[in-house]
Amino acid sequence: MQLEEILTPARCHCRIEGISKKRILNKISEIVSDDIDGLEAPEVFDALMAREQLGSTGLGNGIAIPHCRLAPCDSIIGALITLDQAIDFDSLDNKPVDILFVLLVPEEENDEHVKTLAGLAALFNDEDFCYTIRHTHDNEDLYNIAITY
Repeated sequence: MQLEEILTPARCHCRIEGISKKRILNKISEIVSDDIDGLEAPEVFDALMAREQLGSTGLGNGIAIPHCRLAPCDSIIGALITLDQAIDFDSLDNKPVDILFVLLVPEEENDEHVKTLAGLAALFNDEDFCYTIRHTHDNEDLYNIAITY
């Protein structure tokens, strides 16, 4: 999996205000819909919230990978966000989250969805990578670090 295939600079944001899981997912939905024609923020938000109701996507160690399937998607879409303050995300380890990688996939992309999630989980298991992006303060730098790591 190459992150440059699913990320754009417009979908990488450093140190945004999170406040709560619901508000950050709403903000991310707006970020994605602003960058992708044909995706509406309310539709993205509703799909992400529906997935969260099935179980938290908070992996632990301050990382969450909210993901969902969307009919209007014609390719896998990613967004990388760091928060100014960690928020409760109902993570497995009960630790607050300060890094989110949002993944939106077409409804029919079963195998790629699983492969991409596995690749992201492995990437975010790398302490050096997480340290680096946690200490990045520029959106463009965040994007460049993500695609070259």
